[in-house]
Amino acid sequence: MNKGAQMIDTVVFDLGGVLVDWNPRYLYRQLFDDEAAMEHFLTEVCTGPWNEQQDAGRSWSEAIAGLSAQYPQHAPLIAAFRERWEEMLAGPIAGSVEVLAELKARGVRLYALTNWSNETFPRALELYDFLHGFEGIVVSGEERLIKPDPRIYQRLFERYGIEPSRAIYIDDARRNVDAAAALGMHAWWFQGAEGLREWLASHGLVDAKATV
Repeated sequence: MNKGAQMIDTVVFDLGGVLVDWNPRYLYRQLFDDEAAMEHFLTEVCTGPWNEQQDAGRSWSEAIAGLSAQYPQHAPLIAAFRERWEEMLAGPIAGSVEVLAELKARGVRLYALTNWSNETFPRALELYDFLHGFEGIVVSGEERLIKPDPRIYQRLFERYGIEPSRAIYIDDARRNVDAAAALGMHAWWFQGAEGLREWLASHGLVDAKATV
């Protein structure tokens, strides 16, 4: 293990898009016959910024009511975003979960920092056992702060005694990675489990290839 690896004792994971395969298209492809119409709906009606407000603590009832009043012709489709939320989940990202298990077996401190609604996150805890392997999880909906706001990272550091220079942060959103790096963390832009394993292996934290 090189000197740089010896300095790292903590790995912090984002969840959606890194460990859990979440995409609203998994649901809405069942509700639209036309891909272009679906994309228009997700970019103009149930948008990313609209969904982020639930991650920041806005209630789903308020969110659905407000958007349905604005787009009454889409009210059933808007309601489906919450009512059929689980159908947006395709399950664990296997390669990432394998990396997580290997880090845990090696005694690395493991935490999660996620933009997730506090109303739906308890169900994720029921669905995915591996989420219980973290020493702590900071959920944006509970904090009423969302990444990339530096304050939510600081809350993670303070709550769990994490030294940023000794921690790695992994996220599939580049803006969140950049925010973590600006606060002194070693940050990795996740684009696949294979690349993640190679990068962690370069720090001496996991094997270069998964052992069976």
